[in-house]
Amino acid sequence: MSLQKNFVIGLMLFALFLGAGNIIFPPLLGQMAGSELFIAMIGFLITGVGLPLLAVLAIANAGGGLRTIAGRVHPLFGIIFTLIVYMAIGPFFGIPRTATVSFEIGVVPFLSEAASASHWTLGIFTVVFFLITVALALNPAKLVDRIGKWLTPVLFVVIGALAVKSLFAPIGDIGQPQGDFVTQPFFRSFVEGYLTMDVIAALVFGIVVINALKVEGVTEKRAVMKAMVIAGLIAATGLALVYISLGYIGATSVDAVGIQSNGGAVLALASNVLYGQYGSIILAVTIIFACLTTSIGLVSACAQFFKELYPNASYKFFVLIFAGFSTVVANVGLTQLISFSIPLLLMIYPLAIVLMLLSFIDKSFGRQPIVYALALSATAVVSIFDGLRGAEIDIEPVNSILAHLPLYEQQIGWLVPAIIGALVGVLIAKLTKQNHTI
Repeated sequence: MSLQKNFVIGLMLFALFLGAGNIIFPPLLGQMAGSELFIAMIGFLITGVGLPLLAVLAIANAGGGLRTIAGRVHPLFGIIFTLIVYMAIGPFFGIPRTATVSFEIGVVPFLSEAASASHWTLGIFTVVFFLITVALALNPAKLVDRIGKWLTPVLFVVIGALAVKSLFAPIGDIGQPQGDFVTQPFFRSFVEGYLTMDVIAALVFGIVVINALKVEGVTEKRAVMKAMVIAGLIAATGLALVYISLGYIGATSVDAVGIQSNGGAVLALASNVLYGQYGSIILAVTIIFACLTTSIGLVSACAQFFKELYPNASYKFFVLIFAGFSTVVANVGLTQLISFSIPLLLMIYPLAIVLMLLSFIDKSFGRQPIVYALALSATAVVSIFDGLRGAEIDIEPVNSILAHLPLYEQQIGWLVPAIIGALVGVLIAKLTKQNHTI
């Protein structure tokens, strides 16, 4: 492909990643890190940008989607785990949230108190939001042009407007670090970056990019891998620039807006300080466009996956189903689904990371299913109880035992068991002299 086409696909991948959560998290991180922002940002970029980049490359390296990698454990596990991931990050949580966050941050500030409290207002907005999503997602061959060429530049302009002014006319001095950021800014940010859940998004969006490459005539594995590396690096660079600039806004905002409880409040107040009444408009456009691109990507990815599972149904049918279901959930059931989905994500996210990392090195152990199975089983033992803790279900005897694991309090206690499980699997494979290749 031409350099220009590679660049546009990279911009599309960047926009798919950049949802509202990615925009409102860095300002709060900046406020908490203060003068330790540089060290904190390094930790955050490793897990918030580095791991998602690796996940995209894992999909390209596997030559297929998440199901291809998960199927190396067992074909049934490949279907079930991939289905859980797509439903959790798709219609049960991720897709509806794009509409509600857009409404709450991008629309409510401009409404009267009565209008913002009305269910009809949210209903009308979500219908319009998902109609636009459907219109732009119906033809996956056009996603590169519609997102990469048109929507992403708008995102860059509005975010750039905030970043540039905050750099040349900061609203205050860099503040002091708060809480854990005083003593361990790197490690605290490292964990926070892991909790952004972008690795799961990368495993979902990877197949969208691969299909976009196929439309451009790129099908040979080495060529796909090369194009994905370029697109991934472009997206990672864009994400890093956004995170650093928004983190800097947060770090310099304390004197002007005070310490806030969430990044949305930090960014809203900082935008008003930087641009006055136009600040709210800039923020609204940023959030709505970021959520819209993510919504389009998630709907398209889910539709492509289910089209693969049920080839007799059309891609357009699944686009309409997921958009329609998400419209309903965004209006009547999001709060309950969030309470269910967050613990679920805490359970499956470590499994996705282990799958991704093993996929890069599985040729070294003959791609033995036993290695995958033991590593994932050990991971699941810890991540399941992490999820239960996230649901405020404490099973004290088990938690007391797991608490002795390294990094358990930071919600990555699964790391050491995963490594041990993988090593035991390799040992068993060598002792049994299996020679399984796929």
